[in-house]
Amino acid sequence: MSWLIIILSGCMEIGVVYNVKKSEGFTKLKYTLLCFMFIFFSVSLLYAALRGIPISVGYAVWTGIGSAGSVLMGMFLFKESKDMRKILLVSGIIICVIGLKLVS
Repeated sequence: MSWLIIILSGCMEIGVVYNVKKSEGFTKLKYTLLCFMFIFFSVSLLYAALRGIPISVGYAVWTGIGSAGSVLMGMFLFKESKDMRKILLVSGIIICVIGLKLVS
């Protein structure tokens, strides 16, 4: 169950990044409030997941999901470059997160 919670928490991190971008420097109230809501849920879920996952692995997985998801979101939603090197590096993050799961 902890692994499902950490994945959900990482997805909430992607929501944080999305809303930070849409808030335009925290000038749009709706997206600013959504950003803080996602932060609250992301950290709360991280806390819950770390009860069953070592902190070293849990934090790495959480940041990995957030980082890889944010890069992919940027490429597909915000029309950022889809450079092959970027895709290769994001794939490496995803492979490492899966590897951490397999050895934990």
